[in-house]
Amino acid sequence: MTYKFKNNIENIIEKYNLKGEKKFKLIILFGLLGDFDSFEYAINLKNFIDNNQDRNLDIFAIAIGNQNGKEKFCNFTGFREENLIVVSNNQIHKNLEVSKGLDIGLGGWINMFLMLSGINSFKTIKEVIRGYLGDPQAKQIYSEFDKIEVLKFLKFSGNSFRQVFGDGYLRPFELATFRLNNMNEIIQNWSDYILNEEYLPQRGASFLMNNKDQIIYKFFSNDVLGYSSNMRDPLGFLNDFIKE
Repeated sequence: MTYKFKNNIENIIEKYNLKGEKKFKLIILFGLLGDFDSFEYAINLKNFIDNNQDRNLDIFAIAIGNQNGKEKFCNFTGFREENLIVVSNNQIHKNLEVSKGLDIGLGGWINMFLMLSGINSFKTIKEVIRGYLGDPQAKQIYSEFDKIEVLKFLKFSGNSFRQVFGDGYLRPFELATFRLNNMNEIIQNWSDYILNEEYLPQRGASFLMNNKDQIIYKFFSNDVLGYSSNMRDPLGFLNDFIKE
């Protein structure tokens, strides 16, 4: 870790009071609030917290957005408002040398479309396909009791996945349904979630730190739908590194 990087992350912790009270802390840089990865990561974190209340971990996130977007984002994902900071640009991402994504000079929309097509975002197509085909090595998302509503007119229960594909693994169309639901929320509230389309390609990063503010794990995303080194178990690194 370079001195400049260490100094920059220490400044962020001090400026935004990300000190926490527990033995470990996870600091996440989202891109835009309305990025697919921001939504998916936040929901996974919320579920992790719900299932691991005894874990000695504070979680903080910084995203590009505004207060209206923050409130809607937290209401939809369940991520705690007090743990989310919104900023107006990607200067923090630049300071920490996080990938800004593809930039061919034709604007954020074109850059994002190309990344979704797999250009300069090599893992994206594979991840999209996995969303439709399922993955026997990943966990299921919906229980049989979950009520699912997609695009306001398609309503069904999680039991539909169980009846058709069984359970105990990520079923076909399950992840795609989850992501479609997130996309629908983003589109319906576009002006609140997308502060500036220039930042659509901006990727994120994760830093897990101990109580001495030493980074014990870090990950820099380069791909859309690639916010973890292991998308089959995106938060698996927390179990690997956090020891009570």
